[in-house]
Amino acid sequence: MTTTGRVSFVGAGPGAADLITVRGARRIAEADVVIWAPSAVDVECVREHARPDADLVDFSRVTPEEITDLYRRAAASRQVVVRLHAGDAATGGGVQEQHDLCVRLGLEVEVVPGVSVVAAAAARIGRELTQTEASSAVLISPESSERVAEFARLQTTMAATVSGARTGQFVEQLVQGGYTTETPVVVAYKVSQTDEVVVHTTVGELEAVVKQHKLYRPTLFLVGTAVKAPARRVSAPATSSADEPQRTARPTRWSRRAASRIATRADEPIPAAAPAPATPAEPNPAWTAVEEIQQSVRKPAEESTPKPKLTVVAAEKPKPPTVRASTATAKKKPVGRKSKRTAGN
Repeated sequence: MTTTGRVSFVGAGPGAADLITVRGARRIAEADVVIWAPSAVDVECVREHARPDADLVDFSRVTPEEITDLYRRAAASRQVVVRLHAGDAATGGGVQEQHDLCVRLGLEVEVVPGVSVVAAAAARIGRELTQTEASSAVLISPESSERVAEFARLQTTMAATVSGARTGQFVEQLVQGGYTTETPVVVAYKVSQTDEVVVHTTVGELEAVVKQHKLYRPTLFLVGTAVKAPARRVSAPATSSADEPQRTARPTRWSRRAASRIATRADEPIPAAAPAPATPAEPNPAWTAVEEIQQSVRKPAEESTPKPKLTVVAAEKPKPPTVRASTATAKKKPVGRKSKRTAGN
C-alpha cells in the first residue's frame, strides 16, 4: 500500500491477453481496484493478472462523477488503482484529463505505455508505415475524423479510427483530399483477438468491404502506398540434377569458435537427466515472463485461495475508510523469558 494512493493508467495492448507489457501486468497484480471496459480489453488480461480480492469496475457502466468519487476514495484510503486502456494509454482514451484530476487529488500517478492498435495492425500485415516513399504517418482519432480531407492532402500514410457506419463519408473525404480510388487500404478490426478482421482493399472498394464484414463499430483504416500487400511469388516446380554439385555453407569465424567451445565441453560429465513425467504439461510462454512478478506482489494467503470468477462491480459512493481486522495469527510470547527491562532490574 502506498503512502498517498496510486493510480496507474495502463495500456493493455490491442486486445490479445499476452500483448500487455510486463510492467502493466505487475501494476494489475498490485491493484486494489481495476477499472476496465470488457468490450475493449480481453477478459483474460484481467483474469490472469488481477488479485482474487480486487474490485473490478466496468468503466462503461459508471458515470464520470462516480469515477471521480472512486479516485477520491483511493486518495483517502491509500488504495492502488489501475485504469486499463485498449492499445497505448498515451494515444487516447481521455488519459490526460484523468491524469490531471488525480494529480489535483494528491494521488501518485503514472502512465504505463502499451502496444498500440496501429503498431499491432502494421505488424499483422508486415508493413512499415514510415517507409521511404511515405516517410511519415498521420494518426487520426474518432474525434478528429472530420479533418480527414485536410490530412489526406499530405499524401502520406494515414491511420484513422472511424466508425464503420460512416465509411461512406470517410471515402468521400479521402478522395476529396487527393487519394485515388486505387490507393491501398487495410481494414483492421480487433487486431490480435480471436475474431479479428484484417483485409487488404482499396479506397474505391472500402465501403463494400466494410459492409460485407458488417463492421459498424470504430475500425482502424490504414491508407497509403506503404500498406500495399506484397506480391506473392509463384514458386516454380523443383528441378534438381543428380550431377549438380551440392553447395555447403562456408564456416565463419563465429561458427568455428562455437564449435571449438562445444568440443572443449565434450569431455565434461553430463548430469543424469530427471525422468520425464508421464503427461508433461507445456507451460504457456505468454505468462512465463510475469509469473514471478505476480507471485512477488501477491500475499501468501492469496496464493492458496482458489481464483474465483471475475464479477464486475459498480463504483460505490464515497464512504469513510473502514479498518479491517488483521487475519494474521498473533505470535505467542515465549514462556520463561524475561524482557530486557526486567532482566536489567
